[in-house]
Amino acid sequence: MAAGTGSGAQFVDRVVLHVAAGNGGHGCASIHREKFKPLGGPDGANGGRGGDVILVVDSNSASLLDYHRRPHRKATNGRPGQGGHRTGANGEDMVLPVPDGTVVKTAGGDVLADLVGEGTRFVVARGGHGGLGNAALASAKRKAPGFALLGEPGEALDVVLELKSVADVALVGFPSAGKSSLIAALSAAKPKIADYPFTTLVPNLGVVSAGDTTFTVADVPGLIEGASEGRGLGLEFLRHIERSSTLAHVLDCATMEPGRDPVSDFEVIEKELQAYDRVLGDRPLSDRPRIVVLNKVDVPDARDLAEMVRPEFEARGLKVFEVSAASHEGLRELSFAMAEMVKGFRASLPPAEPTRIVIRPTPVRGGVEFEIKKMGDNTYLITGEKPVRWLRQTDFQNEEAVGYLADRLNRLGVETALAEAGAEPGATVMIGTVDESVVFDWHPEVAAGTDDGSAGPRGSDRRLDDYR
Repeated sequence: MAAGTGSGAQFVDRVVLHVAAGNGGHGCASIHREKFKPLGGPDGANGGRGGDVILVVDSNSASLLDYHRRPHRKATNGRPGQGGHRTGANGEDMVLPVPDGTVVKTAGGDVLADLVGEGTRFVVARGGHGGLGNAALASAKRKAPGFALLGEPGEALDVVLELKSVADVALVGFPSAGKSSLIAALSAAKPKIADYPFTTLVPNLGVVSAGDTTFTVADVPGLIEGASEGRGLGLEFLRHIERSSTLAHVLDCATMEPGRDPVSDFEVIEKELQAYDRVLGDRPLSDRPRIVVLNKVDVPDARDLAEMVRPEFEARGLKVFEVSAASHEGLRELSFAMAEMVKGFRASLPPAEPTRIVIRPTPVRGGVEFEIKKMGDNTYLITGEKPVRWLRQTDFQNEEAVGYLADRLNRLGVETALAEAGAEPGATVMIGTVDESVVFDWHPEVAAGTDDGSAGPRGSDRRLDDYR
């Protein structure tokens, strides 16, 4: 969501970010050559790792505006390996600063990370591993591999960034209730102030000190009836009060609008807050401590009205403060009351954690490394992290590399599992997903990875038998 005036958006608190980590560099297939020793052994090095995309909380960042304007971000790729055992350089990480209080979600709405606290980091997309060079692939049976592994692609995904202001006290109320004036009087914040609805198009934050307690106050844009259902601007900003420990109802005692008075305004806002609870789950707004601020008592009629409605709020068990942002009347008492509530809330919290990262590991299906599913007449689909990863590493233009892939799949037990599943010679075998897979013709009579090498294991290279 973007808000602003005239020249364009100035504040954005929700964006869809398209991130792509860097791809790993390819491994190098190289043979050391020098005079009188034309085949001196494999010396192809590994490719470099692709750069990560990292989100970092930065106090100098106040909005997601930059990502609204440029939503596509990509880290650099790793460099390929070279001969002479020269490893490819790693790609540079893409470090993206975000405001304190940024929540990272999947496109489906699952929370990946809740970034609170200066310097908190979250790797949103990991770079691909570099491919192994033929020097790393050499073994007693494969003295001089004529191939190398390809670098793996980096992760690419769309994430939703939502900014939830980190404020201790949230000022809520109708448009033009005086919230902006109040926060300006309580703190050094300089919000835009005018006498018309929806002056505040962005949440303003102010820092307030009362005694030995310092806390932040958020001036949340005006709510109206139906805000929780999308009317006005309130719904777009309700997320900014989710973290607040205390709610302060700022009620306009000097309004001249027909049908409005402090009590009815209070009930309308309470109704909208309760309606918004359904999306909050564990910590609903209706459970937060709240106080009532009867504003604009510098106006004679407003003071009379404040004194009239005060007993009704107190009868509901609410603390009531009569204040004037214009004359600063009652602000000291209000700030100390807010400080006391914030202090009590902080004392009830468990020890602070350095980060608030939500770890969601990929489910492991009972340790099964692959699965085989029959798709039709002598057609089978193989799924699993290892087989798919190995496919990405294979250069299918190199027969030796394909043979090495076959050896790996055989050692994993794929060929045995195919036979047990009823696959017959010539079966069509797909590895990957139904929509995106690599297709093979299965011929079990071709030897793969025999222990003694008598059948000529696929991927072997006997050129260096005389150069030990």
